[in-house]
Amino acid sequence: MLSAFGMAFKTPDLRKKIFFTLSIMALFRFGSVVPTPGVSYTNVKECLKTAETGGLFGLINLFSGGALIQLSVFALGIMPYITASIIVQLLTVVIPRFEALKAEGQSGNAKLTQYTRYLTIGLAILQSTGLVAVARTPGRLISGCSLAIIPDYSDAMESMDRKYAEGMLDAYTAIYKDTYDISFAITVS
Repeated sequence: MLSAFGMAFKTPDLRKKIFFTLSIMALFRFGSVVPTPGVSYTNVKECLKTAETGGLFGLINLFSGGALIQLSVFALGIMPYITASIIVQLLTVVIPRFEALKAEGQSGNAKLTQYTRYLTIGLAILQSTGLVAVARTPGRLISGCSLAIIPDYSDAMESMDRKYAEGMLDAYTAIYKDTYDISFAITVS
């Protein structure tokens, strides 16, 4: 057993494939723990302590390697690709053009694979938008949690905009103080 494993590393092509697979797995695991920008990771941790881990999201979280509930960068995992692949296979039976492509052999399968990849991008956008919409409302993504997982920063942004505008007004006033005083004096009298 160990000799076969050792022989695998002696073959350059196989060694490259093994290292590539291990590096992709390490990259995925790293992306599964990196929180998505805009998500309150402290609130997610608090919610996970009190959450009910069962249900539909628990099952979907299982397929994403635990990344979905934590709203990490790779939260969707391979779910969009699997869904797109199933859709394209089902459409092969329904759409005659797809059936003809499948009958063409390798070139037709390459075209179907290309369609699957395009559909994967669309599904990933759709699923991630849906995930954000669900996560914005407290208690919908993680049952029993009343904390905001994606906080609403609109009040903070409005306050920052107001402070920026006041700072610009102060700078304008300091630069053009004499002109401002004259115009103020003219409007008052």
